[in-house]
Amino acid sequence: MIIRIMGEGQYRVPEALCDELNRIDNRIVTLVAEGKTREFRTEFMKLISDIKGKGEALGAEEFLESDIIVPPEDLSFEEAKAIFTGEGIFED
Repeated sequence: MIIRIMGEGQYRVPEALCDELNRIDNRIVTLVAEGKTREFRTEFMKLISDIKGKGEALGAEEFLESDIIVPPEDLSFEEAKAIFTGEGIFED
């Protein structure tokens, strides 16, 4: 699966990691709905960290269509309210 982190580039992540990323995404949706700003930030940073740490960064010359686009690290809580709803960015 190819994941783009806006403003940072693309990462190839193994399918095995997608289940964990989906769980984090679902927690983020719940935290945003509950208005838990601090907990949201922690989980969102974990999502990005896992993509970067466990995925393979693609070079700038290798541009592939992204399966999922993740907002940038500096996403505000207000912006997250519009993005992390329903099934979130990782659809089941």
